[in-house]
Amino acid sequence: MTALASRDFDTTYAGPARVPAYEREGIVPGVVHLGVGAFFRAHHAYYTDLLLEQGLGRDFGICGVGVLPQDAGMRDALTAQRGRYTLLAKDTGVREARVIGSIVDYLLAPDDPQAVIDAMASPSVKIVTLTVTEGGYYFDPTSGEFMAEHPDVAHDLANPAAPRTHLGLLAAALRARRAAGLPAPTLLTCDNIEGNGHVFKRAMVAFAHLQDPELAAWIEATASFPNTMV
Repeated sequence: MTALASRDFDTTYAGPARVPAYEREGIVPGVVHLGVGAFFRAHHAYYTDLLLEQGLGRDFGICGVGVLPQDAGMRDALTAQRGRYTLLAKDTGVREARVIGSIVDYLLAPDDPQAVIDAMASPSVKIVTLTVTEGGYYFDPTSGEFMAEHPDVAHDLANPAAPRTHLGLLAAALRARRAAGLPAPTLLTCDNIEGNGHVFKRAMVAFAHLQDPELAAWIEATASFPNTMV
């Protein structure tokens, strides 16, 4: 089992690995996460794994999504292991290896953006979480204005059916949910930004307003963007 750990962590370990004590078949993806990096794998996915081990949260399995072409390596590693990976933890000199089983599907948006849109538009999905770094919200660091002319944003505004960014993917999924009479999922960022939920909402509404003002109004009125502490 490939150990997908942080590059800053010494991955030398010769002991046994704890494996999931729960049946993974039948776990429903209730969460879609954009940006399956080391932080997400060591925290969100880990705590979901703990929940599943208690016999809870079987409708909160995780569908991981890679948004960028360079996420192909993560796609290859996780797909080969049916979403599982080994988490190495160190606490006061004690090391533990644990196979995490909470990621039940993985999609790479450049391969098939519609598959990602469909996943987020699914009635089973209650939460969309993301870790896309501060630059992923497309605010000009000098003016603070939304960068509508950024090449990727401009592409998504002109090509709503083939988006490149998480904002374009989300707009398409939210549009589909609205058309189907489904509520917006909770939209939760885990990026280390002050007032990160406010930042995410501002970016999402700004993008949607440029593409579909009615969708923007629906998002602003109905979608929840909690602030989180990372």
